[in-house]
Amino acid sequence: MSDASSHSQGSSAQGYSQGWRPATYYPDPAISALDPRFEKYWLKLSAVERLTTGLRWAEGPVWFGDGRYLLCSDIPNQRIIKWEEETGAVSVFRKPSNFANGNTRDRQGRLLTCEHGGRRVVRTEYDGAITVLMDSFNGKRLNSPNDIVVKSDGAIWFTDPVFGLLGNYEGYKAESEIDPNVYRLDPTTGKATIVAEGVLGPNGLCFSPDEKILYVVESRGQPNRKILAYDVSPDGTTISNKRVFIDAGPGTPDGMRCDIDGNLWCGWGMGDPELDGVVVFAPDGVMIGRIALPERCANLCFGGLKRNRLFMAASQSIYALYVNTQGALGG
Repeated sequence: MSDASSHSQGSSAQGYSQGWRPATYYPDPAISALDPRFEKYWLKLSAVERLTTGLRWAEGPVWFGDGRYLLCSDIPNQRIIKWEEETGAVSVFRKPSNFANGNTRDRQGRLLTCEHGGRRVVRTEYDGAITVLMDSFNGKRLNSPNDIVVKSDGAIWFTDPVFGLLGNYEGYKAESEIDPNVYRLDPTTGKATIVAEGVLGPNGLCFSPDEKILYVVESRGQPNRKILAYDVSPDGTTISNKRVFIDAGPGTPDGMRCDIDGNLWCGWGMGDPELDGVVVFAPDGVMIGRIALPERCANLCFGGLKRNRLFMAASQSIYALYVNTQGALGG
C-alpha cells in the first residue's frame, strides 16, 4: 500500500493559477519524475498540449483507432464530443447524451456508455442504434453507472455510484433504489452479477495488463479516497482479497488506466495547483511521476496510432501528451 500524501508535488505546479500556458521549451516543466523509474516513460521532447476547451465537466475519454478520433463525455452539457486526430476538428458526436459519463469499446469495437440520465449501460451498434445492456438488477433500478471496462473474455465490468442522482446537474435528482456496487455482465448469457459490494462510492476501474488484478477507486472512502485492489479469479468471473492499494491522502483519484508495464496512470486533483493533473503509480504502489495540469483531471485513456498518446479529460478541457509506453489492451 502507498500513502500518496507522502510525496511532495509542488515542483511542477508551474504557476497554473493564471490559467493554461503551454511549455515553451523542453523538457516540459509540467512533467516531473518522483522516482527514477519514471524516466523511461518520459519523452523529454514531448509536451502537454491542450486539444480543446469549453466543456463543463469532461469525463470518459475513449480512443477509436480505426477512425483516428477521440470521444469524450461533457456530462452537464448533455453531449459527447469528438476530436479528430488528423485535423484537430471538434464536433458533437451525440446530443442529448442522457448525461453520459464513462465510455469504452467492446471487443467488437462498439461504443459502450454509462448513462447517468438513463441510469443504464448502453451499446452503440454499428448502424448507430442504441441497445440497453442493463438498467436494473433484481427489479431495482441502477443508480448512475459511472466507469466501464471490458475484459479480454468480453465481459463488461462497471461501477454504479449514486453521483448522478444527487442533483440535476449531472443527471436527474432521484432516490437510490439499490446499493452502489461493481457489476459484471457475462458476454455469453448477458447475466449481471455483483462482483464487489461495500465500496464507498465506486468510481474508476481498470485491470492490470495480465488481468489478474482489478483496481477500483473508492471515491467516498474515509478519511481519504482510496484505490482498492482485488485479485481476479482464474475464470475471470469473481474477485477476492480486497485491499487498499493507494491511500490518496489529499488527492482525488477518479479514473485510471494501466500501461503495458502495469503502471497505473490516474486522474488527480481537486482545484489545487499542487495536486491537479495526472499521477503515475508503479505496480508496487509507489508514486513515480506527475503531469501537472491547470485543472483537475477526472479521467484518461491511451490512444494514438501506437497507443502511446495519453488523453486527459480535465474539468473544462482535454489535454494530450506523448509518452514512452503504451496503454494496456482493454478498457
